Amino acid sequence: MFEFVWPWLLLVLPLPLLCYWLLPARATTPTAALRVANLERFDEQNNVLSTAIKPKLLLAVLLWILLVLASARPQWLGDPVASPIEARELILAVDLSASMSENDMKLNGRWVDRITMVKAVLAKFIEQRQGDRIGLILFADNAYVQAPLTFDLETVKQLLDEAILGLVGERTAIGEAIGLAVKRFDRRDQTNKVLVLLTDGENTAGNITPEQALELAVAKQVTIYTIGVGSNNRRGFFNQGSGIDEQALSTIARATQGQYFRATDSKELEKIYQHLDKLEKIEVSEQTLRPRRALYYWPLTLALVLSFVGVIVGLRQGTQR
Repeated sequence: MFEFVWPWLLLVLPLPLLCYWLLPARATTPTAALRVANLERFDEQNNVLSTAIKPKLLLAVLLWILLVLASARPQWLGDPVASPIEARELILAVDLSASMSENDMKLNGRWVDRITMVKAVLAKFIEQRQGDRIGLILFADNAYVQAPLTFDLETVKQLLDEAILGLVGERTAIGEAIGLAVKRFDRRDQTNKVLVLLTDGENTAGNITPEQALELAVAKQVTIYTIGVGSNNRRGFFNQGSGIDEQALSTIARATQGQYFRATDSKELEKIYQHLDKLEKIEVSEQTLRPRRALYYWPLTLALVLSFVGVIVGLRQGTQR
């Protein structure tokens, strides 16, 4: 089926004609009469002038029509194709508290802070989730949805990469992050309901305690995989090492049929994500797609060609005079 994306732009087609009718005529100043010795030559020149104006006017009208048609974005729509999709649906909850700035993680042989490690390994994990829906929650003093469940993995990865520490505070609201994820899953009929929670501390903020959030998760059958990020290495006088509440994270994972992991380096994180790869896919809502093929470049190309021809012809006529 042929259609215009912006058909309302076709309303401007008669605009030049309306301007010709409505705008006042250009005032002409009277000129002195000229004596023409040969009236036949004058008539010939007048005919040549009139024949030269008509093609230019026709070319201008044609160019205007082509440009308006291109601006209206013509396109060809193919037949709708409906296909059920099998995918995993995961929400990643990433801790942005101040302690994530500690440099006690090794990445490619060098010491980096915890958030840099998480971003590096999560980027690879997201890239490997082709065909899956991924959501992203960031939390510190509060939790908020940075990216809803989506197939647009590139956007999720970019939003994670742009996350900065201190954006929403310096403390750790684990209960808020779990409660928000449960709320997002509760809006969907069919979903894996899997939350991957990455944190390096214990709950120190938020209006919902981890115990209350755990009750919600169990009631809504949300599976939580908890990951404690950080090592016990002290790389400086002010580095306090890991303050992970492993007991609480283990309790949350076991109660929701998930699993607790301790990530001390990039290799450990990668092992965790390999485990998540084994999650069974589910059939999510059917999507209807219609192939679209843009056609605007046809009138646009023709307008450019005609403009080029008009310029060349005008230059040649100018040199012949």
